[in-house]
Amino acid sequence: MDKLDYLIGCLCDERHIIPPNTENTDKFEIYRSLVNMREPGEASENYLSTEDAVLREQLQKKGIVDITQLPRINKNIILWKGDITTLKCDAIVNAANSGLTGCYVPGHSCIDNCIHTFAGTRLRLCCDRLMKMQGYPEPAGTAKITPAFNLPCKYVIHTVGPQVQDAPTDIQRRELAGCYRSCLEIAEESGCRDITFCCISTGVFGFPKYEAAQIAVNTVEKFFQTHQNITVVFCVFSDEDLNIYKELLAR
Repeated sequence: MDKLDYLIGCLCDERHIIPPNTENTDKFEIYRSLVNMREPGEASENYLSTEDAVLREQLQKKGIVDITQLPRINKNIILWKGDITTLKCDAIVNAANSGLTGCYVPGHSCIDNCIHTFAGTRLRLCCDRLMKMQGYPEPAGTAKITPAFNLPCKYVIHTVGPQVQDAPTDIQRRELAGCYRSCLEIAEESGCRDITFCCISTGVFGFPKYEAAQIAVNTVEKFFQTHQNITVVFCVFSDEDLNIYKELLAR
């Protein structure tokens, strides 16, 4: 049986639904939609080994990017536009929600969904266990670290940014700065030599992109005043974000 057909069958069996006809459809997208909706839980060794193989194949198709091969803005900073789930590095940052167990919207394009999809089902279970031990939702501005499982990085650092309705408040600005500071601190505590940031809170959470980037750069540069043994990668996905960071980092 095809590996993706096997995974789709297992996920449908868990939900007690009939597997869809995959003959003329993208099997990986069907698998992704089903796995995005899956509640945290154990899976069989056969399921996990098959999922690992599928996700390794997907990663090889996308290509792995080693951050040591990327050009630097300066000694400690790299700016790169691309897919954060392809980066070979010590840690990447996930812009998570307060539940910390990922995005449950099938096939959603947010970074939380992408990271959980390509890390595999173990990541959601790992995060669920952390949250059950904690006993309350993750506050904005803090961070948790987990293994990265099938991603090419070693760790995923999960942080919850503020959700902005109109203009950000001073409290929300401090929370966003706290996200960057908390991630840097937990990365250093965990022995990471580098950390890759996404653009925290600037997607569906609504933080204005330019001001968010200002806070990110200012917080990182302040951290470098006393900690200089870590490399920071600002990973952006759009030309707009790339140009914003180019302007801020050129100052």
